[in-house]
Amino acid sequence: MLVFPNAKLNLGLYVTQRRPDGFHTLESVFVPLPWTDAFEMLPAVAGQSTSLTLTGRPIPGDPATNLCVRAYELLQADFPELPPVQLYLHKIVPIGAGLGGGSADAAFALKAANELFSLNLSTEALESYARQLGSDCAFFIRNKPVLAVEKGDVFEEIDLNLNGVGCVVVYPNLHISTAEAYARIAPQLPQHPLRAALAQPMSTWRNTISNDFETALTPSHPVLAEIKQQLYDAGATYASLSGSGSAVYGLWESGEPAATTWPAEYTVWQGML
Repeated sequence: MLVFPNAKLNLGLYVTQRRPDGFHTLESVFVPLPWTDAFEMLPAVAGQSTSLTLTGRPIPGDPATNLCVRAYELLQADFPELPPVQLYLHKIVPIGAGLGGGSADAAFALKAANELFSLNLSTEALESYARQLGSDCAFFIRNKPVLAVEKGDVFEEIDLNLNGVGCVVVYPNLHISTAEAYARIAPQLPQHPLRAALAQPMSTWRNTISNDFETALTPSHPVLAEIKQQLYDAGATYASLSGSGSAVYGLWESGEPAATTWPAEYTVWQGML
């Protein structure tokens, strides 16, 4: 079974407090981004164990501990009849970019196994498995805009239609680890409630919607502010860092983005949401 795990964007991201369990309480709106990896799941050849073949962008760490493998093993713990599988992941979405690419791969692995082996798991059950793999993994099960709260794994419906909005995502070949990003954060309540701010015209978002990680990371990574300004200079209606960085995106409410030029070492995605 071949699937295409997509990335996500954060519209606003507020870190409001540290939790006793070591995590943080967040408020953000997650939006699917049609920038995808390619993932395939096949039954393994007889006598072989589960394996993962990686191509595309390098992924650090042992493939045996990759989130896709962990997702399948999580299901096997409850469904011991599941056979070994061959997994193939062609990585396109940058890692350490705040786009949720690894979480998407894991969530799509769960969905692929559910369909391939007719497990008949409900959406709610798949979300429960996904939450065990990462805070934002569960978002990719339903894969539609939501207001994310708590650890970023509790979702509230939101009336948000971005169909026809143009988007440019710029990754400056800068990996920012989640640990680094959160180490620089000072939790605080947002000045403007996110749901109410997003209900206003997109032209107002620049003044009312922000990402706390921009303030935290820009002093040590000024390129983030430079990219954001370039997107505004190119006519973006709204621009922001996504997640905990380092991808910066611009939205064009009127549709097709203006042509932009970036350094050769940058990775750029452009399209419609």
